[in-house]
Amino acid sequence: MKYYLGLDVGGTNLVAGVVDENYHIISKEHLVTNASRSIDEITSDMADVSRKAVDSAGLALSDISSWGIGMPSCVNPKTNLLVHSNNFGWKNVPVYDYLAKYLSLPTYIANDANCAVYGEVLAGVAKDYTDAVMLTLGTGVGGGIVIDKKIYSGYDTMGAELGHTKLVYNGVRCTCGQKGCLESYCSSTALIRQTKEAVETTPGSLIMELCGGDKNKIDGEVVFTAAKQGDKLAKELVDDYIAHLAAGISTFITIFRPQVIILGGGIAHAGDFLLKPLNEKLYESTFAAEIIGIPPVVRAELGNDAGLIGAAFLEKTMPPPTP
Repeated sequence: MKYYLGLDVGGTNLVAGVVDENYHIISKEHLVTNASRSIDEITSDMADVSRKAVDSAGLALSDISSWGIGMPSCVNPKTNLLVHSNNFGWKNVPVYDYLAKYLSLPTYIANDANCAVYGEVLAGVAKDYTDAVMLTLGTGVGGGIVIDKKIYSGYDTMGAELGHTKLVYNGVRCTCGQKGCLESYCSSTALIRQTKEAVETTPGSLIMELCGGDKNKIDGEVVFTAAKQGDKLAKELVDDYIAHLAAGISTFITIFRPQVIILGGGIAHAGDFLLKPLNEKLYESTFAAEIIGIPPVVRAELGNDAGLIGAAFLEKTMPPPTP
């Protein structure tokens, strides 16, 4: 039996796990990230929580094939520098050098969204497929692409930033600094922004009742709950949200023609109330849908374990970092 070590690095928690060759997580450990600390302190904890996961599995480091890490950034293969991670304030950091001080294993690093879609294809909702596109609809919009059971992120591994593809010319300013990104219209942050603006001009909505009259308590769940209960404003907001999401996804279908589209993140918890109309709108808005059909849009099933499993198996889809 071969064993792989995965680490999912988030702004809140560091979650490490040992995964066997059948994609079963056999141990899991976590530490609070405390992202404001120095890179030395955080990378030390990344190694520490990973060692603890190996210990919990009853294994030694010599039993581990490799260490795969999913991070909210990517590594420039020409320089081996971690490009930019907003959560940590890291920019052009020699992250492999820091990690090597604390843990000696073959190490692979990829964007966390790429790890999530890879995990779903290896062991989750898309395990019967070879080609998939995934969007994570949360505070931002993460994106990942798998082609022929391997992560695709462009020749320099810095592509597949699907949340930052352009949806509206000169549209709403995105956190990345550009305007009109998919993330600016299809993240939970975007839906909350749109809802807060709408309740100002349309009083009496169930939305405000559900959040106790406090606009600051509006979240994606509140909006979808109100829509399910027939609130007119909420239904309009959800319909507009789904229309924007369908427009973005239809572009990815036209370019990549995957077998399946996977949705993760908090918004995806709306289930069929989101998926049914989304699939219908996609059929209406996607090139040649009436001739060749469209791939189904399904909900991710592994939750946070997808990123952990995908990270653990990065050695199967990435070349080793150059010295």
